[in-house]
Amino acid sequence: MLDLQQILADIARAIVDDPDAVTVKMTETEGTILLELSVAPDDMGMVIGRHGRIAKAIRTVMKAASGTCGKKVAVEIK
Repeated sequence: MLDLQQILADIARAIVDDPDAVTVKMTETEGTILLELSVAPDDMGMVIGRHGRIAKAIRTVMKAASGTCGKKVAVEIK
């Protein structure tokens, strides 16, 4: 099984200017895995992107990566 938390952290660290400030918190319920991504306030725009395009792409990649675990994945950017 893939470590979804590590995958999301690696993606975010590649995008931001301050990779040390990236944290990912995972909460798992019955059929859903919630991943909460936190970055430095200055890097928030880089993670969201114009009109949310980067955030949407990150969510799409995480949804594809979660296909093996049989649960839905939700990515929340804080």
